[in-house]
Amino acid sequence: MGPNISFAGLARRVLVCGGKTAALHFPYAVFMADRFRGKVVLITGGSSGIGRAAALAFASEGARVAIAARADERGNQVRQEIEAAGGTALFVRADVSSPEQVKSLFEQVLNAYGRLDCGFTNAAHVRRSHIGRTADLTEQQFDESIALNLKSVWLCMQLEIRQMLAQNPPGGAIVNTSSVNGLGGAPKSSLYSAAKAGILALTKSAAFEYARDGIRVNALVAGAFRTPMLEDAIEFYSQGNAETRQRLEEQFVTRTAIDRIGRPEEAAQAVLWLCSDAASYVTGNSFIVDGGLTAPVR
Repeated sequence: MGPNISFAGLARRVLVCGGKTAALHFPYAVFMADRFRGKVVLITGGSSGIGRAAALAFASEGARVAIAARADERGNQVRQEIEAAGGTALFVRADVSSPEQVKSLFEQVLNAYGRLDCGFTNAAHVRRSHIGRTADLTEQQFDESIALNLKSVWLCMQLEIRQMLAQNPPGGAIVNTSSVNGLGGAPKSSLYSAAKAGILALTKSAAFEYARDGIRVNALVAGAFRTPMLEDAIEFYSQGNAETRQRLEEQFVTRTAIDRIGRPEEAAQAVLWLCSDAASYVTGNSFIVDGGLTAPVR
């Protein structure tokens, strides 16, 4: 999105659906542009991939966005993109597996915006050293992977929920990013799969606990999306071999019913819907967005 295109102007003019651009009728464009007007949204892992796409999408619909990530340069680039298009954004460098940094993150968000309406707890990281057969991995690798991919979600959820309970009136929406790996595991990905399965249980437990307080908690169960994490995984398994890389990509494509790898913007739109009033009766849901990848086995 270029610096001379405003979010509101874009919403009035186009709707991207299935990769095609179509004209919008004006009343629908106003709805889309204002769906999160005045809302405050925190996105962890917001500097790239699905998190970046969600940050841009929330801002395009009027939200004040807080982006948390470990990558300073990329995080500030997303903030600048939002501001250049007329939106409001804050970037905070944070490792959300650290309780101290999570506490500081929330202090900065609340100092800037004063409240929190939606939390997209999306940060995740797969270190190459954590990829391997279960019996070959170390206790340290287990602890690191769980901290990066499960404990981080729990830490952020705790402070999201506490803030949402403290507001008058209480309430809000939380979406946690899981993965199709968490539905059934994957070879050489036992640690990541265990963490993503844990997110589903954490999400459902919290959904039961806080539904009557007006807080909805759902999980995005993501399939294969064209993100830096997927690119890194393909690069790792292909070992720089172009033919192997092509074969791996073809495997992802042929296993999906839609016959392609997803775009981060498509996952982001699912997150926005889960956080919107349109999903007011949806909580504790494992919302699978995978192009039909897991359809044959679920």
